[in-house]
Amino acid sequence: MLQGGGVRDSFGSKFGVIAAAAGSAIGLGNIWRFPYVVGQNGGGAFLLIYLFFIAAIGIPVMMSEFVIGRSAQLNPVGAFKKIAPGKKWHLIGLLGVVTAFIILAFYTVVAGWTLEYLLQSVKWMLTAEKIGFSEMNNEAVRNFFSSHYESFVDGIWRPVIWFVVMMFFTGYIVISGVKNGIEKYAKILMPVLLVLLLVLVVRSVTLEGAREGLVFLFKPDFSTIKDAPLKIIIEALGQAFFSLSIGMGTLITYGSYIQKKENLANTAVSVAFADTFIAVVAGMAIFPAVFAFGINPGEGPELVYITLPVIFQSMSGGLIWAFMFFLLLCFAAITSTISVLEVIVAYFSEQLNMTRRRAAILAMISVGFLGILCTLSEKIFGVFNGSPDLLLPLGGFFIVVFIGWFLAKGSTKGELSSDGKYKIGYYRLFMFLVKFVAPLAIALLFALGVYSKLITIFPSLG
Repeated sequence: MLQGGGVRDSFGSKFGVIAAAAGSAIGLGNIWRFPYVVGQNGGGAFLLIYLFFIAAIGIPVMMSEFVIGRSAQLNPVGAFKKIAPGKKWHLIGLLGVVTAFIILAFYTVVAGWTLEYLLQSVKWMLTAEKIGFSEMNNEAVRNFFSSHYESFVDGIWRPVIWFVVMMFFTGYIVISGVKNGIEKYAKILMPVLLVLLLVLVVRSVTLEGAREGLVFLFKPDFSTIKDAPLKIIIEALGQAFFSLSIGMGTLITYGSYIQKKENLANTAVSVAFADTFIAVVAGMAIFPAVFAFGINPGEGPELVYITLPVIFQSMSGGLIWAFMFFLLLCFAAITSTISVLEVIVAYFSEQLNMTRRRAAILAMISVGFLGILCTLSEKIFGVFNGSPDLLLPLGGFFIVVFIGWFLAKGSTKGELSSDGKYKIGYYRLFMFLVKFVAPLAIALLFALGVYSKLITIFPSLG
């Protein structure tokens, strides 16, 4: 019971659960962040490390969050208070809520960029058509988009305006509820995004020189990471957590909306597979074009916003493709922002006894303050953007410790089997991973990550 005695909302179908959870995971983290992180960290070698972390750590942590959320049917803070009354475990949930604030602040800023590009895509393509693409070589086209990107990101008012608009759209969907808001939009938007990405892949891999991009993505060359292996391993783990929405309370919150009849393990594997598949597909859409047009794969955050328009100009009907891509990139961003906002809203509504509408408005205002700071300060944006690499693994560490060493064995088995409905032959492997492998790996990499950050700040420590 919630919000003045109302029945707590939940997902209405198995596909809705997977679509919503995958929508949380699939977004700018896959299409914007993943390609440039891969490009900056050695291509195929980084991808291999990333996939290992997804399988060995990501999926067990995701299942753990689902177990906590569904068993308690509450927000991250309330869930730990219910499951472990009188203990300090609820601080883990609070860490997730705080992390959600930080991530949503900078993430919504980047999501707002998609709205700018959605609007400008028509203008750019019409301008280019007037000039004539035949008279614009690849470098000229790239410079055309690059100059706008730099002027926009370095500006003040337009980034702030688009941030506010994106936050408004996000809030509107969250206020609509779980089934009629989050699930409804996710079930429509995610399949369409997949179809569009696959079409872009087909076009990208048929470009002259595309093979080199596929080799970069899929052929591991560990010599590319020998100069900074620790940094790359930490970023791979951080990207895995960021991409799967692990450690920020999202999956605990979404787990609380999953009905008892659903198989949590199958749901976690399905979400992880969908997320990883989309990330790889995004890489296949981008890296062949990157190498075909002689663009540096390690350019950074602007990779998507400069590279893809170059692809579009080479395609028949480029205007339509550009508009559709940035529209759906915007939708993908929204499916992620609503999942993070839902963490904060669920916390406010349940712990502070607010209506969903009031909780959403308070969350939007709070995040809005931090988001505007991100738009105005490149340094603050950089700090917030880099925070997932440490905060998410930290949250994930305490979650698996809780599941592996504190939560009663019967409770975990009951949730994973849906009270005996499903066989859980994987249970011993799961417990081994959450008791030993995941916490030790996360703790080690977290400690090394903190050390590397300190060296950056205080070189004398090295």
